[in-house]
Amino acid sequence: MDPATIVGILVAFGALYAMITLEHASVQALLLPAPMILVFGATIAIGIAGGTFKDFLVAVKAVPAAMMGKTIPPQDTIDSVVVLAEKARSEGLLALEEEANTVEDPFLRGALQNIADGTDGEELREILEDEIDSASQTHRTASKFFASLGGYAPTVGIIGTVVSLTHVLENLSSPDKLGPMIAAAFVATLWGLLSANFLWLPIGTRIKRLGEMETARMTLLMEGVLAVQAGSQPRLLGERLKAMVPQHAQGKSGKGDKDSAKGAADGPASQGKAAA
Repeated sequence: MDPATIVGILVAFGALYAMITLEHASVQALLLPAPMILVFGATIAIGIAGGTFKDFLVAVKAVPAAMMGKTIPPQDTIDSVVVLAEKARSEGLLALEEEANTVEDPFLRGALQNIADGTDGEELREILEDEIDSASQTHRTASKFFASLGGYAPTVGIIGTVVSLTHVLENLSSPDKLGPMIAAAFVATLWGLLSANFLWLPIGTRIKRLGEMETARMTLLMEGVLAVQAGSQPRLLGERLKAMVPQHAQGKSGKGDKDSAKGAADGPASQGKAAA
C-alpha cells in the first residue's frame, strides 16, 4: 500500500488548519453549508454532464484503488515470469495450463491459457496489446473525469460568490451586517479552489500515475510470457525484463531482499494474489 494520496491530502488540510489557527480565524466560518453544497454538488453534476454516466461510475470505482495505491514491484513480476520460463523449459508449454489455474491475475491467467492452447505468438501479442490498451483507456477515463472537476470547481465557486454578493447589495441599508455577509460570500470561492487543488486534481493525477504503472506491469508480463512461449533462457529473460524497468523503479521487491528468492520460488500464483 502506498498512502501518498491520503497523507498528502491530510497534510494539505492540516496546513490550512494551521494557517487558520495562526490567523486566529474560525474554522466554523468556513464550514458554511450553502456554498459547500453549491461547489461540491454543482461541480460533480457538471462533470457528469460533460461525459456519460458510465464515465462517472468508472471514476467512482477508481477512487478506492487510488487511495489504497496497491502496486506490484517490478522485481516481483520479473521473478514470477522467470519461474514460468523455468517450468516451461523443464516440463513443456502445456505445463503452463496448470499454472494458469492457480493465477488470480486475469491478464496473466489468460496469457498462460492461450500459450497452453497453442495460440500463435503474433496473434497472442495482438490479444494482449488490446487488453493493455483497454485497461489504459479505463484509467484515462477516470483520470480525465477528476481533472475536469478540478477545472470546473473554481468557476463554480466564483458563481457562488457572485450570488452571495448580489444578496449583500440588497442589504446595503444594514451596514452592520455587510462585513460578515461579504466574508461569507467569499467562502464559495475558497471551497472552489480548495476542492480543485486539494481533492479533484490530486486524485485525477494519482489515478493517471497508477494507470501508467499498471500498463508498465502488464507490458512487462506480455513481453515475458511471449518470450517464455518462444523458449527464452530463464536467466537471460530475467535480465532482459529488468532492462525494461526504469532505474528509479528497480530495487527491492515488496518483501525485501531476503524474501525475493522465496517470492520467485512461490511462482506466479503469488503474483496473481498480489495483483488482486
